[in-house]
Amino acid sequence: MKKAFVLLVLSHFASTVKHSMKYAVTGSSGVPDFPEFVAVALVDEVQVGYCDSNSRTAEFKQDWVKKIVVDDPRFIEWHSRECLNSHYFFKHFRESLKQRLNKTGDISIVQQMGGCEWDDETGEVVTFNQYSYDGEDFIALDLKTMTWIAPKPEAVLTKHKWDRDRARLNFNKIDLTEHFPEWLKKGLDYGKSFLLKTDLPEVSLLQKSPSSPVTCHATGFYPNAAMMFWRKGGEEHHEGVTLGEILPNNDGSFQTSADLKLSSVTPEDWSRYDCVFRLSGVKDDIVTKLDKAVIRTNWVSPSELSAGPVIGVVVGLLLLLALCIAGLFNWKRNNHGNGERCFCSSRSHFHSTVSAQMSD
Repeated sequence: MKKAFVLLVLSHFASTVKHSMKYAVTGSSGVPDFPEFVAVALVDEVQVGYCDSNSRTAEFKQDWVKKIVVDDPRFIEWHSRECLNSHYFFKHFRESLKQRLNKTGDISIVQQMGGCEWDDETGEVVTFNQYSYDGEDFIALDLKTMTWIAPKPEAVLTKHKWDRDRARLNFNKIDLTEHFPEWLKKGLDYGKSFLLKTDLPEVSLLQKSPSSPVTCHATGFYPNAAMMFWRKGGEEHHEGVTLGEILPNNDGSFQTSADLKLSSVTPEDWSRYDCVFRLSGVKDDIVTKLDKAVIRTNWVSPSELSAGPVIGVVVGLLLLLALCIAGLFNWKRNNHGNGERCFCSSRSHFHSTVSAQMSD
């Protein structure tokens, strides 16, 4: 991909909880070991459904989603039908774009992100339906004007064609304003024990070396509606700060980080800095002071590295010497007085042997 297919950028953290249902669809050709068509359904960024051009049917990944299927058969019927129809549409759309844009090469990729976001406090529903081609934003639907937006000249022809297709526009409107919010609220109702839970993270200060930035790292939190930032003197601080993305963990929780360059921090100002983690729906922030005593690192100084082998050799030699001395004393103690007996016994054996030979 040339760049991420970005739908929405939030510059400020919202205090209300917003829930989302998204359908991420990819139609491709020339990608090794990858289906020609893949669709993934997500509720609050948790994968709940999947279909591809190989299976041609919707599969549901969470137990609470499977219960929806049992209680409401329309759910799987709608998704299976959409999976099949979307496969043919994406194949035709991708091939026509490749020819019209005169694209060379075997690989071509069309992506769609469609769905809605629901504010459970205000009841506001925000919808989106956007397409990209080969990683670049291509066309997006504006429901207010019921027209398509073309961000680049190559998409103008598609815009005019889709604007004239009123049946398609109405179909998209029904999906975005009726079906998607309905499925989202149903999913939240059935999966509330998982989707509406709140897990606080473990927050740590990490550093690779004394000259590296200090990383404030939070992991294990849920939901992903969270933010992390650095403060100086109680005010949000941006100089020398790099904010990381919110990433999923294998157990369904999330992690994020925020780096602070120490080159911009004077020694006397260390106590004025702290890292703040804020989770939606949780009243109190998690605040971690910038303190050398709590920074975790695996770094070892060069002097310690060079001294380590030398100390090890010296200790080894001293141990070997002690073992030799102990062995010498043990030998003397065990053989005290026995040396003479051994010598005499040998001498007697010598005389006996000689006498026997002489008598022969």
